[in-house]
Amino acid sequence: MADALGWRKRIGFVVPSTNTIVQPEVDALRPPGVTFHLARVSIKERPLTSEQAFLEHVQAMRDGLGAAIEQVMTCGPEHLVMGVALEAFWGGLEASRKLNAELEAKAGVGVTMGSFATAEALRAFGAKKIAVLTPHQPRGDAMVQAWFAEAGFEVVRLKGLKCPSPREIAQVQPAEIRASLTGLDGPDVEALVQVGTNLVGVDVAAEGERWLGKPVLAINAVLAWHALRTSGIADRIEGHGRILAEH
Repeated sequence: MADALGWRKRIGFVVPSTNTIVQPEVDALRPPGVTFHLARVSIKERPLTSEQAFLEHVQAMRDGLGAAIEQVMTCGPEHLVMGVALEAFWGGLEASRKLNAELEAKAGVGVTMGSFATAEALRAFGAKKIAVLTPHQPRGDAMVQAWFAEAGFEVVRLKGLKCPSPREIAQVQPAEIRASLTGLDGPDVEALVQVGTNLVGVDVAAEGERWLGKPVLAINAVLAWHALRTSGIADRIEGHGRILAEH
């Protein structure tokens, strides 16, 4: 017998424990009969401004993924979203393919990762030349840029906000996101991408598509879109960006 609320599909999300943006953003994207269920990778709120601290932060996220997956799989989700954006890009294309396979083996279900989901969304729009906004420090930005280049995209411009700690990513206000996207845009850009799942982006990106006249992909919208479509949920969702409304 199907769940009373998740009678069409149950989808699990694994996010960092400091993340306060994924849950409200993706809950607004749920079609009827679909439920989202979060588990948290335990990490510390700490300064990330040194290279050593940043690398320790990345390792802590990787170390905690297994336990978080075990936790969320107890509710029986039929698909899993890895909502740790930086980890999805870390180490390049082959490393992310390896991680995706490891997570699927661990979970026993299909897994959506932000890197591959964003690439698929860009291909849906036929976009090759992109501008990217991240909350990361320079080491993280380099990983994101290298991954996209390896996947066949040209990163025309990239801006890293250098957020000083995990929780402070969520404190970046929509006005700063809006100004950053405007600064990144240009006639040489076919689509804009916002990564960092704790960075507010879905509604700002949807607005941006109207005044920039091109796709603006917020990673939480892309994660939800990819998970839904991979799970056989084809509902078009209006008001939260073209990827959900058109593809």
